[in-house]
Amino acid sequence: MTEKVVPTARDLQHLDFGSSDTVQLVRQAQAADEADRKLTIVQAFRKYKKAVFWTSLLSTALLMEGYDVVVINGFFGQSQFQQKYGTIDPATGKKVITAAWQSGLANSPLVGQFAGLAINRWASDRFGCRLTYSRFCWLCLTIFASVFAPNLSVLAFGEAMSVVLRSYLTAWLSLCWGIGILLSSGILRALVGLEGELGYRLPFALQWIWPLPLAIAGFLAPESPWNAVRRNKFDLAKKFLLRLSSSNEQEAEATLAYIRHTTELERAETANASYIACFKGTNLRRTEINCMTWVCQVFDGNPLTSYAVVFLEAAGFNETQTFDLNIGISSCFVAGVLICYLLFLYFGCRTIYLIGLGGMFTTLVLIGALGFNPNHGHQLSIGYLLIVCTLVNTICMGPTCYPVVSETPSGQLRYKTISIGRFVYNIAGLIQNSITPRMLSSTSWNWGARSGSFYAGTNLLCFIWCWFRLPETKDRSFGEIDLLFENKVCARKFKTTKADQFAQNEMLEARAEEVGQQFDGKNKLMHVEYHGIA
Repeated sequence: MTEKVVPTARDLQHLDFGSSDTVQLVRQAQAADEADRKLTIVQAFRKYKKAVFWTSLLSTALLMEGYDVVVINGFFGQSQFQQKYGTIDPATGKKVITAAWQSGLANSPLVGQFAGLAINRWASDRFGCRLTYSRFCWLCLTIFASVFAPNLSVLAFGEAMSVVLRSYLTAWLSLCWGIGILLSSGILRALVGLEGELGYRLPFALQWIWPLPLAIAGFLAPESPWNAVRRNKFDLAKKFLLRLSSSNEQEAEATLAYIRHTTELERAETANASYIACFKGTNLRRTEINCMTWVCQVFDGNPLTSYAVVFLEAAGFNETQTFDLNIGISSCFVAGVLICYLLFLYFGCRTIYLIGLGGMFTTLVLIGALGFNPNHGHQLSIGYLLIVCTLVNTICMGPTCYPVVSETPSGQLRYKTISIGRFVYNIAGLIQNSITPRMLSSTSWNWGARSGSFYAGTNLLCFIWCWFRLPETKDRSFGEIDLLFENKVCARKFKTTKADQFAQNEMLEARAEEVGQQFDGKNKLMHVEYHGIA
């Protein structure tokens, strides 16, 4: 039998049962929710084409992060970079970047993000997303230190809508990240034969392309209507709703009513919210899901992809072969997201996530096993398996992470919860950036392809957590997700449990009749009295 959950008494305590305005607000909210659910994907794109445009444009900021992640890790296997900053490996007589410096350089941008996350949460709540986005592009000036770094210490400093469309637009973030990775890999491959310091300075300098256009786009972009409502700026929210969709005045009013209704339900749970509130009541579970979804992105085996250049060289490939294969691996970050768009038509994020973890686990076990008996045939197999592992990761893991972490927090705590999740993600990144270079470096643990066995183990732990704790939010509105969490519905029952966030409609109208308030009649009476006074 299908279970059903409805708003609790605490959820409804903010509603004035004797007010016609309250009933009208709930009716409009319900109408807006029902209208949105009836839209096909094509209809939703047409209605929200402006929102799609702005979301897609502003999300291209992820190009910078994807580019930066691969460019610095790719340098560890680049001969020009090694000649400038490397130290002699006694075993081979060649210059290499030591595992300690690989960890330091890879971790430096993560350390910088800790401050950024704290500032972003505060600024988004106070000023809104638009101004926060556009005013922080001055940080591109730190790229100067990366381009002209005289030593590794300075270099480390320089590194320092509608329910129907929601999954697609949030997964677009992963695609932007992947495009940045692919650009970085292509540039590194093109510079393999370039002599001198320009081989590593030029990739850094190319990052100056992004900030100015993004700052202009952020300044011109409309604000999030949800953010405006949470700051009690309803007129501003309506203005941006009209700007972000092809809705008429009445439809915008209905959508605004839905946003206000959902926000009021959330405020009942998160009144006077602070970071501490993220760890209380049902929000503790939401915070756990947000953090662990991010952590799974690190310990699912993805580090071997991030260090693909170092990993392939440790497995026996020469520099040119390594950068050739690295382009194939990086192209998976684009192709994978496009394939995932097709999966979204039939499966939810939980299902896709679990399939991805299972597929990566299988390939990691095989990579690790081949590493215990290295030869030329196994070397090629390891390279192909790494591409397969990356493709599975980019189809299933990367794109589905963003919908999960954006949908599961409550609206009032969304920025705070996501900030905490990214904070934990960065801590996990610090850990993996400290151990992965040591696994792969010939001057340290020198595990090579056997590192796949380690990450197969961490992948299995992630799979177990996801099976029991990761909920399915496909085709759920934010209000329904709030209800499911508030009623402590088991993660495996999220998909089948019916959530009726508008169940209070009947209660409101019944109570209104009890106190003799027939809303249409009352409005007529007020109309007559008004003219009588006049």
